[in-house]
Amino acid sequence: MFFLQDARVYRLLTGLFFEGVSTGLFMMALPWLMLKQGDNATLVALIALVCTLASFLLTPIFSTAIDRFSRKYVLVCVQLAQALTALLLMLASLDGEVSTLMMASAQLIYWVTVDLAWNCTGAFIQENFVEEEYPRISSYQEVLMQGVMLLSGALGVFLLELWPIHYFALFACLAASMGAISYALMPYRRKLRHYHQRRFIKQLTESKTLFLRQPKLMLFLAMSCLSYPVLMYLVKLVPIFLADKGFSGEWFALWKSSYGFGAMMCGLAVVMLMTRFSHEKLMLSAIFTIAFVLSIMTLAPLPWVLVVMTLLIGFFNALNRIARINKMNLVIDTNERGRIDGGLKMFSTLSQSLGYVVIAFLAHWQITEWGFAVIAIVMFCAGISMQRYITASDIAVQEPLRCND
Repeated sequence: MFFLQDARVYRLLTGLFFEGVSTGLFMMALPWLMLKQGDNATLVALIALVCTLASFLLTPIFSTAIDRFSRKYVLVCVQLAQALTALLLMLASLDGEVSTLMMASAQLIYWVTVDLAWNCTGAFIQENFVEEEYPRISSYQEVLMQGVMLLSGALGVFLLELWPIHYFALFACLAASMGAISYALMPYRRKLRHYHQRRFIKQLTESKTLFLRQPKLMLFLAMSCLSYPVLMYLVKLVPIFLADKGFSGEWFALWKSSYGFGAMMCGLAVVMLMTRFSHEKLMLSAIFTIAFVLSIMTLAPLPWVLVVMTLLIGFFNALNRIARINKMNLVIDTNERGRIDGGLKMFSTLSQSLGYVVIAFLAHWQITEWGFAVIAIVMFCAGISMQRYITASDIAVQEPLRCND
């Protein structure tokens, strides 16, 4: 309880709350409102593709900025950029129906700034907190994040058909402004070096060196990152599968909710788990459990099985992510954290895109039920690779002991 009274904690969580509500509801509303303007399904899909590509290309630049500038300043600037974007969209929509191009531009700005804020938040927590505080702040962050996701979904159900675009834009503007104020008021213990005399491009090109310096560790972290592309893969695969088999949309709604509840349960239990087990073992067990759960989905692709199993995926995906973030907090230099996170994000985005290609082929061949088997095999391979890293690390620790004997 005393930890929550720390200004660093409650102001960070307040900022994350307003940021999550703003982006969650606004990013849900924009594609829907574009679809309502006419036959824009292909355009909406192309906009999502452009946003993903832009995020991928901007990641190295954003990651270097995170390692160069005040992370508190970056978080505040992100919220101000989102507030200004929403305000301009609201003003443009007061004269009548806003153009699809303006809504697409707003979606692009929100998309890339959300990615920037996500990477910056991890680096900021590493910098502004200490080792003993990492598990607790991760727990609060996970519960809050999943709660906001469920809240945004619930609001979306009621408001998507009721609110015009300027209401959503006004709401997003106010929420982002409150997020900027919360972040601006946070106490900040800057540990990041100042790089006034060092060129930005020089720092940017160092990213490759950072990964090659510890290739086995980076491969271990990259394999752990696959749990997020798996989730995005399932978000696309499950509705296609349910529609192909003739099941109702209610099952898909239940499926999405089950993930959020599973992740929230992890947030409540993660502090206890991290005090009893190492980060590496938690990450490995989470990856293998996700692979096992996907195997069950392959053998019994029934709606209720998908819902129950996704509850476990939500729990272990969150556990894997939190354990990975906390391990990085301990082993990655805070001056390099942004670029390491950026490289891992690019790998994750590339894997996610490949997953969408696989789904397209499976849907074309009308064998979407095999999509669960494909991703289960990928996760088993990732787990085996991570196991080899842990085994090699244990051997490296034991060798000096044998020499001393």
